[in-house]
This record gives sequence, structure tokens and C-alpha cells, in this order.
Amino acid sequence: MNEDELIANLFRINQTKQRLIKENVKGENNAKSVHHEVGKKVRKAIQDIGRMMPEEMPTPQKSLKELEKERKILENNEQENFKKLNNLWR
Repeated sequence: MNEDELIANLFRINQTKQRLIKENVKGENNAKSVHHEVGKKVRKAIQDIGRMMPEEMPTPQKSLKELEKERKILENNEQENFKKLNNLWR
């Protein structure tokens, strides 16, 4: 998710929250309805302004999960190499 999509999501979340509070919305179905309505309006605003829609935005080559897995592997390798070096100096 790039920063434009993140900002749009935060805006949508905040506007939904404000509307739920202001209108004292009760019940899960009513809350979902407000959520969908606000989401449609945010998407329409993005479209009206002429910005790229979230589904058209480029996606990263690797997922966050893949990057975290690679980081753990690198950290483990680094620890193993440190241990090997430490044993050499003993």
C-alpha cells in the first residue's frame, strides 16, 4: 500500500468513526452500512479529483510477509556467522 492509499484509508476510517459517533449509529448492520457509504464517497472523491484508484496503483514485488521472512533468515545467518567468528577467536 502506498502513501496515497494509506491516507485515503485513514481518511475513510476517520470519517466513518465520526459519522458513527455523530449519528449515534447502533448495531453491526447499521455500522457496516455507514462504512460502505463513506467508502463509496471517498472512492468517488478520488475519482472526481482524477487521482489513480487504489486497485490501479502498482503493487510491491514482495509482500510484507515475504520481506519479514527474508529479514529473519538474514538475522539468523548473521547470528550464526557471529557465533562462528566468536569461536575462531577463542
